[in-house]
Amino acid sequence: MGTELIHPSPVLLAGAAVIAQIFYPLVYGDARDALTIASVGLFCAASIAHAALTRGARTALVLLGVFAGGGFLVEVLGLTTGFPFGGYSYAESLGPALFGVPLVIGLAWTMMAWPSWIVARQLTSRRWVRIVVAAWGLASWDLFLDPQMVSEGYWRWENPDPGLPGVYGVPLTNHLGWLVVAVLLMAAFDRLGGSRDVPPHLDAVPVGLFLWVYFSSILAHTIFFGLPYAALWGAAGMGVVALPLASRMPGRRRQRT
Repeated sequence: MGTELIHPSPVLLAGAAVIAQIFYPLVYGDARDALTIASVGLFCAASIAHAALTRGARTALVLLGVFAGGGFLVEVLGLTTGFPFGGYSYAESLGPALFGVPLVIGLAWTMMAWPSWIVARQLTSRRWVRIVVAAWGLASWDLFLDPQMVSEGYWRWENPDPGLPGVYGVPLTNHLGWLVVAVLLMAAFDRLGGSRDVPPHLDAVPVGLFLWVYFSSILAHTIFFGLPYAALWGAAGMGVVALPLASRMPGRRRQRT
């Protein structure tokens, strides 16, 4: 098992997603909108491909059903009732929409759900701890995502206060809603699909993507997006998962020996 090689498809898709995200701060207008959708699609495809190739087609289908399907339904509920995120609305610049929710939003839930799940499996073997860690990894990403997307005008809240100190336009109810929904979806995924363990090196793609999102978001929010407080909150929140993960990387372990 230790000699198995990483399939090139997720690697290529992940690389393309990273390149798209690197170019994101460098373009504007319609080009930025298109690159936003493309980067989500590529990232999501990398996650699904990795799930299918390492855990089988059933796991990949459950991943899509729970997070793309479930995430989309929760977004429809949120737009209709204001629960659980607070009242909000989407702009038309995120592509085709159904019931007011851009279809790319379900893919965004999926793209980070798989890396968060894999990272949690590497950090703990206890089932409910794993679910909570995975949910925290997914929900804490929103500390970066929402301030950025609100500043770009992709969505807005009707009543954005109170929010985190220094972060404007995003209510605390949204972050709490993300965490609750993430726990429920991770628990559903654990029940319906779960996943078997594989040699750790075969999970390098989702682990690398998780760490890329964390460190690149800190850099981008600080330097390119003018959102230093969002960078601080995201660094602290997502760092609860990302920093222990980074400390367990093989290179770090070799340096300590």
